[in-house]
Amino acid sequence: MTKLAACNRACAVFLFCSATAIVLPAQTFTKLADFNGNNGNAPSAPLIQGTDGNLYGVTAFGGTESQGVLFRLTPGTSLKSLSLTGVEDNPFGGLLQATDGNAYGTTLSGGNPDCDPAGCGTVFRVTPQHAVTTLHSFCEAPGCTDGVGPIGGLVQGPDGLYGLAFRGGNLNCFAPLGCGTVFKIGFDGMLTTLYTFLDQNDGWSPQGPLVLGTDRNLYGITEFGGNHACIPPNGCGTVFKLTPRGTLTTLHAFSGTDGCAPTAGLMQGADGNFYGTTQGGGPGGCQFGGGPGTIFRITPGGALTTLHAFQYADGANPSSVLLQATDGNFYGTSEAGGANDRGTIFKITPDGVLATVHSFDGVDGRLPVAGLLQSTQGTFYGSTYEGGTDDMGTLFNLDVGLGPFVAFVRSYGKVGQTGGILGQGFAGTTAVTLNGTPASFTVVSDTYLKATVPPGATTGYVTVSTPSGTLTSNVAFHVIP
Repeated sequence: MTKLAACNRACAVFLFCSATAIVLPAQTFTKLADFNGNNGNAPSAPLIQGTDGNLYGVTAFGGTESQGVLFRLTPGTSLKSLSLTGVEDNPFGGLLQATDGNAYGTTLSGGNPDCDPAGCGTVFRVTPQHAVTTLHSFCEAPGCTDGVGPIGGLVQGPDGLYGLAFRGGNLNCFAPLGCGTVFKIGFDGMLTTLYTFLDQNDGWSPQGPLVLGTDRNLYGITEFGGNHACIPPNGCGTVFKLTPRGTLTTLHAFSGTDGCAPTAGLMQGADGNFYGTTQGGGPGGCQFGGGPGTIFRITPGGALTTLHAFQYADGANPSSVLLQATDGNFYGTSEAGGANDRGTIFKITPDGVLATVHSFDGVDGRLPVAGLLQSTQGTFYGSTYEGGTDDMGTLFNLDVGLGPFVAFVRSYGKVGQTGGILGQGFAGTTAVTLNGTPASFTVVSDTYLKATVPPGATTGYVTVSTPSGTLTSNVAFHVIP
């Protein structure tokens, strides 16, 4: 059962299943592991890189009670399942490495059974020692004003963590399920409902993680709502902006021909624009056949451009967040389509030229619903929801020849604030600079260091001088007032 299928149990989520693809040479794809139930089942979110240099992820099902599994992947070694004792059901949204050293995530169900015997969902914390704590259980009824079913991942803001619940809130909206909420939660578990979707005009069923823009506003998508002429009366979904004080602006309502049913969330590119995908729609619209989906760019002001409309042979039904890699191009996955109709990995340039990097064949996985991670070694890592030896999903990596770099735990901060930097080969580091300004630093381990934003620093890229050479950050660090 995919993430969308899980949503389908609670509200009528529509799946839009959907020509010549460009295939790139010299790509090295390797299947790393098969999930078998005991070590996990159905990974649905991108991996994260921990401060110890290992990669971490969760599966939506599997483990001793089929509630999900936390796993660790050490590059170059085998997969290891870790305890998720104490976590509730179905962590679809993946993990966030936060600045306090812990990881945070959400579960679709579990917790309070006020809305459903399976539970209304939770927010949880995982320590570096893999101890799990539930920070919040959704819906204390009546009204479920905090939301139900936090299906997406979390994002860290200056004052806490932010996330989405795909239903709950105003139960008169799409009665009796509710149209969803945006929430903020502190490291102490104190949750505030930042916005409640009111009706089908401002959107309903918010999906995917939020993204914190460089303007400090939150940006996200709803799977439905907006333009009621598109799949009446449900609408084809929206893109929205939300201020830290909870004022929502609908930036775009999809019409069908420019896409419909966005489920992946957005990412902000180096050019300041936002990039995303829709699972359905395209030139043929959303009616009847649904369409195989699109890739789009949208400015912070709401001007949307369709960069690519899928044609099945080059992929179909993308449902993962895009990743802008260190070569400046965007990488993502499509659930279906490709040479074997088992899904694809694709690359698209900022101006919309798409190439198929890999077509899954079932043995190496199928239904890749999760996005990709580019580790600081330059290699991509990802997963498939199904396929492999036991048809419970796979883990893979993809080497396209990109070199090592450094990444931030949080890519913004004030002068005097200390932030974490991920990478490798940090032992013996001699200098760290922010846009050319030297910064004080402390090497914590070979894969993690801390640096302080220096006086006079301006927004720009960070460099770390190690015995093996100088590493540059994959994104700019933003100095904020």
